Amino acid sequence: MVTFKEMRVQRIVEDNDLTVDEKIEQLREIEAEARALQRAASESAMNDNDGWDADLREVRRALDKLGAKEPQKNGASL
Repeated sequence: MVTFKEMRVQRIVEDNDLTVDEKIEQLREIEAEARALQRAASESAMNDNDGWDADLREVRRALDKLGAKEPQKNGASL
């Protein structure tokens, strides 16, 4: 079964009206959203399997296919 996010990722990758940079920007937004949802789900005592890993993997695959570099990791700040 394909998730809504996976369909969004596929639509972005296949959109010939977008430049590679525009595709990467849109995919990064989806990635950030999925990470935020993953963090929120991990804080819930009711849910030990958040289900966002597949979405993040799909976005990462699409970004890799487009040649996007992994963003630099910054230390967490308080």
